[in-house]
Amino acid sequence: MRWFRRKFTDVRIFAIPNGGYRSQTAGAKLKAEGVSAGVPDLFVPAWRLWIEMKRQKGGRVSPEQIDWIKYLESLGHTCIVCPGSENAQAQVDAFASTIK
Repeated sequence: MRWFRRKFTDVRIFAIPNGGYRSQTAGAKLKAEGVSAGVPDLFVPAWRLWIEMKRQKGGRVSPEQIDWIKYLESLGHTCIVCPGSENAQAQVDAFASTIK
């Protein structure tokens, strides 16, 4: 996030609070607020770009994530899956170069 915000100062990005372990109470509250399993981790509205971050080694895309990615792409959005921050930077740079 810091890298993105420093490099693309006029473009907004935000995180989707889906991942992580939570208590049952916190999980129920988030679900009631509309959190949905599988939604990618980050969104860049101006670019209609969704970013799913994964561990550099061993990270896998879940069936729920695959379903969301297919859905978002069917709407004309772009989704990228990034194993590690360096890969994310490279993919975002490549994507940004296509829209400038």
